[in-house]
Amino acid sequence: MTSAFSLSRLLAAAALAVSSFAAQAACLDNVVLVHGNTASPSSWNNTVSTLKSRGYLDSQLYRPNWGSKTNAGSNSHDSTNTGVVKSSLQAALAASCTGKIDVIGHSMGVTLAMKAINELGYSSKVNSFIGVAGAQHGLNSCGVYPFNVLSATCGSAGLSIDSPLINSVKNKRYGAKMYSIKSWMDEIVCMGSCYVWGAHTSNIDMQNASYDYALGHFGLQTLTTTKQADLIMN
Repeated sequence: MTSAFSLSRLLAAAALAVSSFAAQAACLDNVVLVHGNTASPSSWNNTVSTLKSRGYLDSQLYRPNWGSKTNAGSNSHDSTNTGVVKSSLQAALAASCTGKIDVIGHSMGVTLAMKAINELGYSSKVNSFIGVAGAQHGLNSCGVYPFNVLSATCGSAGLSIDSPLINSVKNKRYGAKMYSIKSWMDEIVCMGSCYVWGAHTSNIDMQNASYDYALGHFGLQTLTTTKQADLIMN
């Protein structure tokens, strides 16, 4: 009986140790995933699956749901859309066991996340910021502000080159480490040309590194999840 009791205590201690280790291993930065124009949180399903395979829990992954899903031209970086992203950033940070968060944006979600981080003053709270197929320098398809601005998406709070929004997100930090994932065959970002003032528009000012893929605009989000996970966990 004494032997059985000792074995029981040993097993209980081992289970406690494993549980403690698992809890410690699970202390990862919460991640905010900001989708693009007319997309939805489900567009991050591949990324979520990859992160969960690396030890993340659903509760550590925040996916703000912003904007119209049917009228791309009506979506801009206005206070309503920015507010949705800010709320997710605030919730993720408040629940973070590390005191930091990571942010991954796709397409217009990149600049929307940038604006939200600026307004919250969260650059020091973000460990890794990843821009996937973003347009920090604007879109040639939107023209140069204030000319050829035909929609809210390309307006003063949108992605026309040198718009007030675009100028507000240039040359700022959005995290301790900043990366871009881009393509030279991106059918959305590169419509007209990938270049804005001599550089690929998906490049992030002061970025630590940029990774090029022979993928389309949406493939950059769904088919680079291993790189996304590597970058936030390095």
